[in-house]
Amino acid sequence: MTVRFEVVDHVARVTIDRPDRMNAVDAATDARLDRIWSEIETRSDIRCVVLTGAGDRAFSAGADMKAANGLSGLEYWGAANPNGFGGIALRQSLTVPVIARVNGLALGGGFEMVLGADIVIASTEARFGLPEARVGRLPLDGGMVALQRLIPRNIAAGLMMTGRMLSAQEAARFGLVNAVVPPDGLDAEVDAWVADILSCAPLSVAAIKDTIRSTAHLNPQEARDLRRPALIAALKSEDSVEGVAAFREKRAPVWRGR
Repeated sequence: MTVRFEVVDHVARVTIDRPDRMNAVDAATDARLDRIWSEIETRSDIRCVVLTGAGDRAFSAGADMKAANGLSGLEYWGAANPNGFGGIALRQSLTVPVIARVNGLALGGGFEMVLGADIVIASTEARFGLPEARVGRLPLDGGMVALQRLIPRNIAAGLMMTGRMLSAQEAARFGLVNAVVPPDGLDAEVDAWVADILSCAPLSVAAIKDTIRSTAHLNPQEARDLRRPALIAALKSEDSVEGVAAFREKRAPVWRGR
């Protein structure tokens, strides 16, 4: 299996397991990832996802160039997954928070998957880049449209037009990475963020993600006035009552996700 998928204590862990190929994504791996995200969307027991790559050299080197599908660039663009690279780079329907655990190189589609995450925790050894122009291609699966919306335009343009890489520290300085830690502290840092997410009401977290993802093109007042279903569900939930009651009673809340 090219992707490992397990769920324990409300946390899904999705691991691209091709370390001998720098966790590059071939057609089978891409299809497997897309199926996993679709399954996660249907499961109420999952409250957080950690996405990473096996080994310590690469999160993912992007598309597996040695397993090319024979499509021209134009044909590839025409057949592109609307959810972006790995089924996650541009995915709008997933309301569960995704943490990218970046353990090494995140290049091309690998970087695009990172851009599709909500929280990014990187090892000091991590590097990020979109080198497609160096092989006559384009970052079509999210990078070209998403990166410029997350960091200053000129920085994004410079990275894509040169194929240069960002260090983890540089990525953090531009706001792409939430935390940078030594390799031996990566899992502990990720686990700390997971624990903080699980301490929050799941419907509140889902509504926050949905609002962030669906209102970026609006001004703040327009965004506030939208009546998104996820927002209404959170406000009407039993958990919204439980949270206030727990605070008043000085106890930990018991979230039921309803």
